[in-house]
Amino acid sequence: MSAPLPQERAGAPLRAVVTGSDSGIGRAVAVALAGGGVDVGITFHTDADGAEATAREVREQGVRAAVRQLDLTDLPAAATAVDDLAAELGGLDVLVNCAGTGTAQKALDMDFDTWRGVLSVDLDGAFLCAQRAARHMIEAGRGGRIINITSVHEHQPRVGAAPYCAAKAGLGALTKVLALELAEHAITVNSVAPGEISTPMTGQQDVDPRTQPRPGVPLGRPGHAGEVAAVVAFLATPAAGYVTGASFVVDGGMTLMGPQASQLLPDRSWLDL
Repeated sequence: MSAPLPQERAGAPLRAVVTGSDSGIGRAVAVALAGGGVDVGITFHTDADGAEATAREVREQGVRAAVRQLDLTDLPAAATAVDDLAAELGGLDVLVNCAGTGTAQKALDMDFDTWRGVLSVDLDGAFLCAQRAARHMIEAGRGGRIINITSVHEHQPRVGAAPYCAAKAGLGALTKVLALELAEHAITVNSVAPGEISTPMTGQQDVDPRTQPRPGVPLGRPGHAGEVAAVVAFLATPAAGYVTGASFVVDGGMTLMGPQASQLLPDRSWLDL
């Protein structure tokens, strides 16, 4: 491949867009990339104050931050936020698709609008943002990185999360297809699949995961958003230049416990929400 890696951009800062970076994993990713000297585009759905707080943390690292609203319930128009951020930052080298939503309802009780709403945000939105980002990267001719935040439910199901699991599994497959199609442009595409992470999305904002025992997880606790961000940051470095189409599970060993844990369940209460 003759095209250089994005990290070899003649010493100039890289430019990244991190969707859903107003809190949680997205914020941790934005700050981690900024710590590596990357200018960051930040998106939010409704929490403008959270996005500005992320921007302040990014700027404290000595790099630029730009903020745009991204409402992935309004597709395909909303994806133009990627173009706007690329224009403000002067280009785009890294996209991290982190924005997402979910449900807690069994499939037989779910209406179609709820099903479609989750797939729209978690899968359609990620597709459109990746498509727009890839076009910027191809036009610049310097390669790039696309990193999709999926979930352990890219690989394993959960009762009450039919559209979320379907979307994350679909995004995992899309990651592999894009890895094949974009390789000729020196763009790598990978997914990062977190388990339970202490974030606002799980009702655990500002909680030290070491204080929350999880006996069923081999490492015995939830993860910290920074532990997911560290894997994302690695995938944006030259060290990951030959990694594409892979899924990095960050779950403390949770998904290894299927056969082990199933033998210890005393009843069928796992079917309840």
